[in-house]
Amino acid sequence: MPIAEVEFAGGMKFVGHSESGHSITIDSAPEVGGQNQGVRPMELTLIALGGCTGIDVVSILNKMRIPFEDFRMDIDGTRQPDHPKTYRTIQLNYRFQADESASDKISRAVHLSQEKYCSVSAMLAATAAIEANIYLNGKLLETLPPKAL
Repeated sequence: MPIAEVEFAGGMKFVGHSESGHSITIDSAPEVGGQNQGVRPMELTLIALGGCTGIDVVSILNKMRIPFEDFRMDIDGTRQPDHPKTYRTIQLNYRFQADESASDKISRAVHLSQEKYCSVSAMLAATAAIEANIYLNGKLLETLPPKAL
């Protein structure tokens, strides 16, 4: 089986199947012929970014033996006005609930993900300026400068 297979499911809906055996429904908005029964492709791109960097960060923090109570990301992208309407900017907010003494290690884990490990981030940085903000217990800890295009 290939790495990914995408199957037409009627209307504007597709079902993607991964080599690892998982599936995801992709659809478009009703105003462009879809039925709103799945995630949009460009939303999926931002979700992939969050998943990729999130896995990196958790793996690094686990290796450092740094516990955290909660970790989530919110990601927003601004798209080019003309087709193919790629993302031109992406803002990635890492939000941690953890002991304040972990701030340096959390920052290091995010830097490693963004600068070395996250392949999705590296691909998106070819067309979009990615700015990352790190929040610890609701306070801005650090802003990483946008990755160069």
